[in-house]
Amino acid sequence: MAKPKEMKSAGREAAFKTILPEDVDWKPFAAFPPSVRLAVIVGQPSEPGPYTIRVKVPRGVKLMPHRHPEDRIYTVISGVFYIGLGDEFDADKLEAYPPGAVIVLPGNTSHFHWAKSGDYITQVTAIGPLGLEYVNPKDDPRNENSGT
Repeated sequence: MAKPKEMKSAGREAAFKTILPEDVDWKPFAAFPPSVRLAVIVGQPSEPGPYTIRVKVPRGVKLMPHRHPEDRIYTVISGVFYIGLGDEFDADKLEAYPPGAVIVLPGNTSHFHWAKSGDYITQVTAIGPLGLEYVNPKDDPRNENSGT
């Protein structure tokens, strides 16, 4: 998880927190291809409650059709984020979103991503617990018989 810097306000219990880019702790995530990295920014995605994560995908990597049970809000931090909707990967269905774009993805919507033109980073905000289910179990890196 990112290492926040905290400052207490006089007479208040809540802490003001900042997370700088150099404090973001990128790690592999079992449900993603090996070169993809995930960083927990705020909260605990495995627990009920709000969380924010970032996902860094290198050029050329595809995340095959999958769905999440939770509603998600994606914000493109850097690069161009290509996302398409559907149960099958179809490059013709991809839409390109530049840095600053916000995408609202309802829960249980099958979708796929491709780092088509270069690396990208997205920030995802949702209410946990985080879930990820591939449409085709063979696409899931967590399965021994996956094709990745």
